[in-house]
Amino acid sequence: MASITAEDISFYRTKAPEFIELHDQVETSLDLLDNLETFLSTFQTDLTSVAGQISELQRRSKEIEERLKGRRRIERPLASLIADLTVPPELATLLLDTNVGEPWLEAIPQFEKIFDSIKERGRVKASKDLTEVAQALGLVVATKLRSFFLALLQPIRSNMSTNMQVLQTSVLLKYRTLFKYLQRIHPTVATELQRAYTGTARTYYETGFRRYIRGLTAIKGRSGEPFELVGANNERVETELKVAHLENASLDGPAVTMAFMADEKNYKEPVEGLFRSLVIVVMDNASAEYSFIRQFFNREDQNEPSASRATSVIGDDDHLESVNESSDAEPRPRHHILAHRRQSSTSSVVSVRSAILRKQREEDAYFAEIWKQVMEPVLQYTEAFVQSIINPSLLEPKPSVVPILTMIRFNEAAYQEAGKRGCTPLETFLVGLRISLWPTFQSEMSAHVESLKKLADAATGSMLVRGNIRDTVVRAAAQRYATLFSAMLALLGEEEEPMLFLKY
Repeated sequence: MASITAEDISFYRTKAPEFIELHDQVETSLDLLDNLETFLSTFQTDLTSVAGQISELQRRSKEIEERLKGRRRIERPLASLIADLTVPPELATLLLDTNVGEPWLEAIPQFEKIFDSIKERGRVKASKDLTEVAQALGLVVATKLRSFFLALLQPIRSNMSTNMQVLQTSVLLKYRTLFKYLQRIHPTVATELQRAYTGTARTYYETGFRRYIRGLTAIKGRSGEPFELVGANNERVETELKVAHLENASLDGPAVTMAFMADEKNYKEPVEGLFRSLVIVVMDNASAEYSFIRQFFNREDQNEPSASRATSVIGDDDHLESVNESSDAEPRPRHHILAHRRQSSTSSVVSVRSAILRKQREEDAYFAEIWKQVMEPVLQYTEAFVQSIINPSLLEPKPSVVPILTMIRFNEAAYQEAGKRGCTPLETFLVGLRISLWPTFQSEMSAHVESLKKLADAATGSMLVRGNIRDTVVRAAAQRYATLFSAMLALLGEEEEPMLFLKY
């Protein structure tokens, strides 16, 4: 302290205010630093809180993004499910508020698709809720379709002049998609409509052919030709070769006899011409009916075997063979493996083909049964008419051998034509007609042979009796034989001539 001079003291006294001011500034700075420290501590706390919130927002954002991805993944399947299970309002309005018509041809397949989807997704709750609604709508549709098809058959029942083929091709086949729907979804209604059709068509054909055959019978009653044996012991020749009548043995023969022609009292037609007309009319109607039945009443089968199925069977067999090869402890010889593979493949193909053939036979029997229900009266009337020709009453002349052979030849041509048209049941009926015609032909040929034998015996006489046959009788017999021989040559084919003439 002694070293401090007065000058120093005066200096510090002079600077004292500055030092005090500086001290105050330091104190103020320390206060500011304390405040800043407090602010920074608070900011750090707030920043830590914000960081936590940002992390939570990021986590929630990821969760929302995952949910969005999940919803996008199920968006299309869900939209498809809704579309499959939902009946569009316009479709429901069409089916409920409109009559059956052309718009239904597109609406019914759409409704059936929805109905099938509802049944397939039975485990879905929405599907269970919609099942009753769809079933109720289906009942309304079935009721309307039933009334629609029954109304289409009404013109046939009330008016026989209705063209059956036009109704089938232009109306019924046009709406067969609707009938297919009934076969799949409402088989009871489809069976009822099938029976209604067969009953209506049966009555239609029965009435039409009864009237037609009645007219042919009237014509036959005034068109009889005399029956004359070749060896008849008389000089008069009542038969002659009529080339125009032989044309009735082919399909390209004369025009068909119509029913109204019976009203003309002077109109005549040989029995072979009447037979030809009847068989042609039967064949045209029967083949058209069979074709319609196969198209309209065809039953769809989703499990029908096919060639692709056979290929898959063979492929599976090869796969099993390879598995057996790898699983065996000792590999079998190569030729044994190939032999087993060929045997398995052959048996698979054979089994599939057998299933296809069995299915085809069942379908043919099904269609033939429907066809028979419709055409049975027609076949009965036709057979009765043919029997009236070959077994006439006492008041009608017996047909000669040439008309019978003409009918046989035409029956064969009709049989071949029925085969080309694919009408198998009609082929069976035509075979039956041929079986009924041939015995008559054989008996008449035998009668001609016997008459010639008797004529020859009468001409030669015996040891005690002299023959007394005049030349004019022999000439008449030769003329009748030439006529018969010429007709036979015109009617028979080259392969059949030797067999017939060797027999008789």
